[in-house]
Amino acid sequence: MVTPVITGLAWDTPLGRDPEAVWARLCAGESGLAPVESPHPLRNSLAAVVDSVPYGTDPGKRQRDLAGQTLAAAFADAGLSTADPEVGLVLGTSFGASLDEEEPTLHAWADDAAAGIGHPGEPVCVMTACSAGSDAIALAHTLVRSGRRRVVVAGGVDVVTEAKRLGHSALGTMSPTGTKAFDRARDGMLLGEGAGFVVVEHPDSARERGARTYARLRGTGASNDAAGLTAPDPSGYAVVRAVRRCLASAGLTPADVAVVNAHGTGTALNDEAEARSLLELFGERGPLVFATKGAFGHSLGATGALEAVATVLALRHRQVPPVVGLRDPAAPLRLAVGSAHPVGPGAGLSLTLGFGGFNTCLLFEGMSKG
Repeated sequence: MVTPVITGLAWDTPLGRDPEAVWARLCAGESGLAPVESPHPLRNSLAAVVDSVPYGTDPGKRQRDLAGQTLAAAFADAGLSTADPEVGLVLGTSFGASLDEEEPTLHAWADDAAAGIGHPGEPVCVMTACSAGSDAIALAHTLVRSGRRRVVVAGGVDVVTEAKRLGHSALGTMSPTGTKAFDRARDGMLLGEGAGFVVVEHPDSARERGARTYARLRGTGASNDAAGLTAPDPSGYAVVRAVRRCLASAGLTPADVAVVNAHGTGTALNDEAEARSLLELFGERGPLVFATKGAFGHSLGATGALEAVATVLALRHRQVPPVVGLRDPAAPLRLAVGSAHPVGPGAGLSLTLGFGGFNTCLLFEGMSKG
């Protein structure tokens, strides 16, 4: 069975765009959350926004610009031409800017972003809530593994908008204090934005091009718990199923996993269900667990893609950043508390849990730097 490789990556985050510089800031425990003015009363004024598309301008334009510039960076990192019709595109988001302004279709932003970088193909657009970025990468894995495509650029993009801030404030999912994933004092999430893409390529194609390889994308798995529109199934049963499907796809076991990039929203229900799932899968002496939403905010449809990039970098550097805001762990997991932690031998698992019960798991295997 073909194991696709990652030959390029790019992201634009609230901590910057350069992968290595952002990684250093993450490992130093920095956060991109800061006050962002709003004309509306909110539970919290903090949000994590990117510098490259100034907040307050047209949200639809911000979505397209953020997508286009990060896509172009991923192509460049892999040494690919944006005009190559043989390269597939799979782009994910969670509504994008469509809650704030009328869009002709829910995928118009993706079409425009592809056209803006000179790509002649029509992208696939994935909109599976907070798992959209991960699902886009999982679809790329399927396309390459099945032989339908040799190369696919996949990931997610989402922007902070006033409608999203109002919505999460009204839902009560927005924290009044700050993001504290897996902490006893956790009380919600804070919104962020960004874009992340990886280049998923057939290994033969990568060898023929002499491409640098960051990691192998060993497997993927997904499930849906169908418990409700927003709240997860507290049993975590469907999350466990998604991870087991991912491990089976990769031909690996729980003992082969060294590190988990958790969804880690900081909401009481999500963290509890996720922790229960990880304990059932791995036990208390399982892999090292980290989460990045305390640094990046919850970027909705982009979060799975940003976390996929972070997982690849964690394997590349054999180190993970601390969970920002975590002081008093509420679950007996091996959590990265206080400072960056070293990662032992083994694979990396990125787990995304979306509204509507979407659970998606990606499993990466590191490769030596070259």
